[in-house]
Order: sequence, then structure tokens, then C-alpha cells
Amino acid sequence: MTNNEIKRLYRSKTDRMIGGVCGGLGKYFNLDPVLMRLLWVLLFLCGGVGFLGYIIAWIIMPEEPA
Repeated sequence: MTNNEIKRLYRSKTDRMIGGVCGGLGKYFNLDPVLMRLLWVLLFLCGGVGFLGYIIAWIIMPEEPA
């Protein structure tokens, strides 16, 4: 990545289970997408916030360009 290149957040086309949100977040933060999925499950079990957050992220995040 060069100095003038902007890092963008996209839903992943290749690393997806449902919508590609966790795969995209994993690429953006340089983390394993499995860790992101575990975080979403943990948030889901803590009052359902994870489910709502995932749906909102799925709607807001654009899909990765080809």
C-alpha cells in the first residue's frame, strides 16, 4: 500500500459465510476472519446486539469490487 492509497472497508466476496462482513473486517484490520466471527457470536449471545450489528453492517458495507 502506497502513502496516497486509502484503505477501504468492503464485504469480502471470497471469504464469506453469510454476507462477507466478517471477512471484510478481517481484511481491513489484518485479523483472521474466524476471530471476527467469534466476536459477532459473542455479541449475539450478549443480548442480541451482534445480530443487529451484523445486519446493519451487511446493509451499509459495499461489496468488494471485482
